[in-house]
Amino acid sequence: MLALFDRLKLFCLALGCLALGGLTLISASPAYADALSTQADLINNSGTTIGTVRVEQGHKGVLVNLQAKDLPPGYHGMHFHAVGDCSDLEAFKSAGGHVNPFDMPHGFRNPDGPHEGNLPNLVVAADGTVDVELYSDLVQLDAGAAKLLDADGTALIIHTDQDDHYSQPIGGSGGRIACAVIK
Repeated sequence: MLALFDRLKLFCLALGCLALGGLTLISASPAYADALSTQADLINNSGTTIGTVRVEQGHKGVLVNLQAKDLPPGYHGMHFHAVGDCSDLEAFKSAGGHVNPFDMPHGFRNPDGPHEGNLPNLVVAADGTVDVELYSDLVQLDAGAAKLLDADGTALIIHTDQDDHYSQPIGGSGGRIACAVIK
């Protein structure tokens, strides 16, 4: 039977530990450091950068981190749109419709939905700021029919109104007030 110290050395060899004098430390390099990710500026209808969006590939979906300021307080629909284009500043219509490769209905509350572009509502604080992390298992960054990093990319769009997660085609979310190109 291996002594505890010998077992610890074998464990550390497998994990890439560091030895300092008589101490053995587990390496601080996390497994997710090499994960595929992308970051984009979030702009408003004036073209002003109001935040950032970071999307990181997870095991079965994507982790989205969004930080922004100067947004209207309250609930806002938020979706992945099919085209990575925010050039139409007035309405961001150049981003197309929601990511929806299987032509599914909109909404988490819809018994026949949701489609892949659906995301939870964004809740903006009274001071116009938001700092949120959320996970979607409906899309991938670089694989599958609903991959975000396709030939023309995708866009993350924030809408004026709350998404009811049922109404077609966009849950009653209203106009588009912020856009980030995911490429």
